Amino acid sequence: MPLLRSCLSALLLAAAGALAACTGPQPPAPSALSLAPPPLPAPPAVDPATVPSFVQTGLASWYGAGFHNRHTASGERYDMHDLTAAHRTLPLDTVVRVTNLENDRSVLVRINDRGPFARGRVIDVSREAAELLGMTKAGVVPVRIEVFGADQFKTVAQYLSPE
Repeated sequence: MPLLRSCLSALLLAAAGALAACTGPQPPAPSALSLAPPPLPAPPAVDPATVPSFVQTGLASWYGAGFHNRHTASGERYDMHDLTAAHRTLPLDTVVRVTNLENDRSVLVRINDRGPFARGRVIDVSREAAELLGMTKAGVVPVRIEVFGADQFKTVAQYLSPE
């Protein structure tokens, strides 16, 4: 029995030592104020050329044979087979992207005339542009007009050609 008592004493002494080590100095618990969410990744870099400097939505119509070969506000003759358009306020020779909001088709056109003169419309596109936008049968469709960057006086060919 003395052997059991000494083993038991040794075991109790070891357990007390282990418990004492657990209750020793602990690092302070983080406060609620220091639990900030992890930082968010930086937003991707945005190329200014891909951000429109002018956006307008509204109704578009088209004009064709009845105006073919007539003089436009820019002084050139209207060609219904060119990718041109009429807008009330954008500078002449501005290139815009027109997107048909019913089918998501887009086309680049150059503003070379003033109009449209029909109430409630924001742009008149040439017959060729209307065909590419899929709007010749409907006649009038909702569109988004976008001008990109400060260099808005490029020709359609310059926009379409690789640099």
